[in-house]
Amino acid sequence: MTSNQNSQGVKIGVYICYCGGNISDHVDVEAVRERIEQLPEVSVARTSTFMCSDPGQELIIQDIREGTIDRVVVASCAPDLHQQTFMAAISRAGLNAYLYEHANIREQVSWVHHGPEATAKATRLVAAAVTKAAKLKPLQPLDVDTTRHVTVIGGGLAGLKAAAELADRGIEVTLVEKSPYLGGKIAQYPYLAPSGAKVEKILPQLTEQVLDSPMIEVHICAEVTSYYGYIGQFDLKIAKHPPTDQSNALNRKDSLEPKTFLPQLGIYPGEPPVEPGEQELRTGAIILGTGFNPYTPRNGEYGYGSLPEVVTLPELFHELARCNGEGKQQCLHLWGREIRSLVMIHCVGSRQIPGIHEEREDGTLNEHCSRTCCTTLINAANSIREAHPGTQVFNLYRDIRTYGRGHEELYERACNNGVRFLRFNPEDGPEIVHGQETSALEARVRDTLTFGEEVRIPADLVVLGVGMEPGKIGELSNLMKLPVGSDGFLQEVHPKLRPVEIATQGLILAGTCQAPMDTAETSNSAACAAAKATALLDKGYIELDPFVAEVDERKCRGHGYCVQACLKDGALILEEREDSDGQEKVARINQALCLGCGACVAACPEQAIELKGSTLEQYRSMVSMIVRDDLLQASPANAES
Repeated sequence: MTSNQNSQGVKIGVYICYCGGNISDHVDVEAVRERIEQLPEVSVARTSTFMCSDPGQELIIQDIREGTIDRVVVASCAPDLHQQTFMAAISRAGLNAYLYEHANIREQVSWVHHGPEATAKATRLVAAAVTKAAKLKPLQPLDVDTTRHVTVIGGGLAGLKAAAELADRGIEVTLVEKSPYLGGKIAQYPYLAPSGAKVEKILPQLTEQVLDSPMIEVHICAEVTSYYGYIGQFDLKIAKHPPTDQSNALNRKDSLEPKTFLPQLGIYPGEPPVEPGEQELRTGAIILGTGFNPYTPRNGEYGYGSLPEVVTLPELFHELARCNGEGKQQCLHLWGREIRSLVMIHCVGSRQIPGIHEEREDGTLNEHCSRTCCTTLINAANSIREAHPGTQVFNLYRDIRTYGRGHEELYERACNNGVRFLRFNPEDGPEIVHGQETSALEARVRDTLTFGEEVRIPADLVVLGVGMEPGKIGELSNLMKLPVGSDGFLQEVHPKLRPVEIATQGLILAGTCQAPMDTAETSNSAACAAAKATALLDKGYIELDPFVAEVDERKCRGHGYCVQACLKDGALILEEREDSDGQEKVARINQALCLGCGACVAACPEQAIELKGSTLEQYRSMVSMIVRDDLLQASPANAES
């Protein structure tokens, strides 16, 4: 520790993290500390195995409360992981939270440099953070009024659950569903695994809770077509369109009671025919519960589309629902045929491998695991074997992933029920061909459990366990500029720290629009989304970080280059102003919309725009510090003064 003199009168504390070896395995953390503590602005320099831990935060809090420091620099992992953690600690200690600067020496140093240059680079980055911190000024968060209302997009399990949770918290909800029914894809399944609860019993209960709530307004056959605004004050337009119903169920609406459960379709809410039109809506937050689509096999994949006896698991459930419990014979009867032997194939449309599986027209593959398929297939196999013991069931799989509570027991039950399991390698997966005289099909597979022996299985029906794909929300994604991961699902900020949020504040994820989930996980995700929306809107206002653009009107000449460069519609506009020289234009910032990206700063020839917390002067000082070679030549022996 040193007590250096500096011309700026600031007292900076520097706290460098070992990150449990993530940093210290490649960066000499103590050498960085010894060099940094010699800088005149630095009052203390400390290290910790985990700075984000309670003891690590306590080091900062104690130094602030003792008056040792009035600025804080933390050198650790990426700021989006723990910047809020350290700012909260600084605030608890009584210091302005924005007198803080972060140096990323994990992702930017130890994870990319494994030689002596790692320590040198870390020293320069921390020193640059110190010189910027010396020029920081106290800032105040932006207060934005919020509308106590949430719009939920999607009327499946996630949307219904989120809406019900919000209504229970006293928040008004508008639920927007593009189809004529509520329930989403869960309505396509007869029962839930592993509980065995019937969907026709569970789904109506949740839907009735939503439809009967005075806090929830439901729009079917509707879509969001216009989106503008910011957290707390989003302006939406909802367009309604006449229903298109292939099953003609709505044509029988006079004979359908409201809230009727229709197998494969969902809950008929009992609304009158929809007239085309638009409705404007002001809402405080938006929950995206847009769901998933089952993978559609390409023509010829395992014989799908060319062999009528090859169907997908949803198609099997559809036929079972159509039969409506008929056919209690020893063998299963479907599509007018006796099914004595049934083959199920796992991982169809999931875990696809480049070079082995055929790409789609857009050149992509579904490389993710859909997670729920194994349990769903095994549960179906159990139901068939227990109701129709004369039907033999074979499961052809790459790996069994029954990961949830109670799911492994389903696998054990299937083994006890006589379901046969054969394991294959993806490079020589099952082949489905026309059968001999005794069966419609024949499944050929090299079983790795018997050292690659080829097994030929006569089959009357082949069921493909298709995986989950993201829902088709291209127009909505473009409208709201939603972040999409490499798997095509919507991307959260951080899977642990901010699991249901995206980068645009006020937009929240729920359920399988984010990743493959089972029904329990979907419900939990929806409840989490509702809790997050409640936390954002409960106070009537929200505090936003003040890292936004700021215009010096004395320098502004109204060129408009900044408006052209701005990445967010409405965040920056030109307004007329009256001054001694006559009518002129000046740039104005909508702070609630500003992204703080700095594009306008770079575009202004007059340097009339600055970013709060990241000014040009601060960056110039950082660059000057980074190129100083004496940082690496300082002797620890001179550290005390």
